[in-house]
Amino acid sequence: MAPAAPAPSEHPPPRRQRGRSTRSRYPLWFLLPGGGLLVLLFVVPTATSFYFSLTRWTLFDSTFIGLENYATFFQDPQLFGSFVHTLVYAVITSVGKVLSGLALAILLNGRIIARGYLRAVVFFPVLVSAVGIGITFKVLFDPFDGLINRVLGIVGIDGPGWLTNPDLALTSVAMVDIWKGVGVSTLIFMAGLVAIPRDYYESAHIDGATDWQRFRFITLPLVGPATMTVVILNVISGLRSFELIWTMTGGGPGFTSDVLASVIYKKYQAGLYGLSTAGNVVMFVVVAAITIPLYRWFRRREVAQ
Repeated sequence: MAPAAPAPSEHPPPRRQRGRSTRSRYPLWFLLPGGGLLVLLFVVPTATSFYFSLTRWTLFDSTFIGLENYATFFQDPQLFGSFVHTLVYAVITSVGKVLSGLALAILLNGRIIARGYLRAVVFFPVLVSAVGIGITFKVLFDPFDGLINRVLGIVGIDGPGWLTNPDLALTSVAMVDIWKGVGVSTLIFMAGLVAIPRDYYESAHIDGATDWQRFRFITLPLVGPATMTVVILNVISGLRSFELIWTMTGGGPGFTSDVLASVIYKKYQAGLYGLSTAGNVVMFVVVAAITIPLYRWFRRREVAQ
């Protein structure tokens, strides 16, 4: 005997309507506070900066002059040199922080004595003011009375003029920048390493993989998202560097350690506010033109893997 067909429901389920109108707008209200802060603290100041870069302005008056500020800025004889110095400084500090941050993260994630204390020591320079660190190392790098050259003199090495030699000034500041900022890179890499399942390492160990093979084929690929974050943050920081360079060298000797930010600050000091605002816009465009393609390249590699 065939089973009886089920009776139709007295209240059939409502038909789902198609279209975006059925989506609840309730979650969008949670975006309003963050969106409002984004508009207030980023969009409005950015748009205002673009406008004032087209004017000759003071605190009480402004005159629209079009692209004259940009023309003057690009005619500055210091511009090309400062742009090259900015790129060199960003490359040195970014590579240094990525490599040393990854090495320290692997070390501090291992089973070593006083691991918690060493983690705090590595991160401590991040908490100290860049101006304070710059002044301190300016004293330490003094070619005559500085502690570094005195220590080198004890072992028979004639210390160079770290901040007075045109060939060493920018690199010396970059080394201090790496020391100060490597803690953030280390922290991000440590978080990425902790997220890697231990099963992968155990399986590789059973298969006879060496330490280098485990690092090459497990750690490096799976720590990719952390690497992308570290590289992008450090490239942006390097391109926008100012505090350490200004407190340690002031852009000198001569103009050999001038970067875009220090050139822009000198325009502010001279009272050329519109010209310096145009310089800020140029630096914003340079940072965006470098970091956005870099981010997309990392994303494509992550998807390909």
